[in-house]
Amino acid sequence: MSQNNIVLSVADVSKRFGGLNALSDVDLQIEEGTVHAIIGPNGAGKSTLLNVCVGRIKPDEGHVIFDGEILDRHKPHEINQLGVARVFQTPEIFPDLSLLHNVMLPALAKRDGAFKFNAWVGLERENALRQEAEHILEDVNLYDERMQEAASLSRGNKRRLELAMGLIQKPRLLLLDEPTAGMARHDTNRTIDLLKKLKARGMTKVIIEHDMHVVFSLADKISVLAQGQIIAEGTPQEVRGNPKVQEAYLGGAH
Repeated sequence: MSQNNIVLSVADVSKRFGGLNALSDVDLQIEEGTVHAIIGPNGAGKSTLLNVCVGRIKPDEGHVIFDGEILDRHKPHEINQLGVARVFQTPEIFPDLSLLHNVMLPALAKRDGAFKFNAWVGLERENALRQEAEHILEDVNLYDERMQEAASLSRGNKRRLELAMGLIQKPRLLLLDEPTAGMARHDTNRTIDLLKKLKARGMTKVIIEHDMHVVFSLADKISVLAQGQIIAEGTPQEVRGNPKVQEAYLGGAH
């Protein structure tokens, strides 16, 4: 794979919670237009790393740099404005709103800088945005349910709804925390197909994922975290054959 521009750089990032070193001197570079997977056992520091990248947690040492901007100097909504969006491990949706309005609201918030009262009352007047939201819901196979309340969805469909909420923001970098968690295999495969389509469009993605079928189907590069440190990095083939990875996470499976 040819060298691309580095869109996100994690430089010597450390984070401690009391006596626990959640992250220790983590270095990571994300190339533009690629899918970069971060894997590792539970408690390895993966979600903490994403929280640092989106400004929810400030690092104790080091910096996160996106497109020349030091992100740890910015608030989360400012980081979103710069072009970084995140899909959370636990779906963060508006349960009493329709799927369509759930997808429209993040785009309005990004455009206007914050959630505002007039954004809520003006949803029905946003015809162009409504059409865009409907197209995205069709992409994630939720178009037929677009007028249902989000609370009625299964866990797997809530994951796809939140993915749609991330996509409508048109981020330069999309961070996905366990995007297929709670999905049946056929829904997982649909999500893989969707993410492949987004990859073909050039969207840069960082994925935290436990399902190795998903990781090896999508990733251009994989970084392996264990006890807050990166212990291996490379292509899926290189990581699959790394004895340290097999011992720490893959259980020796090929």
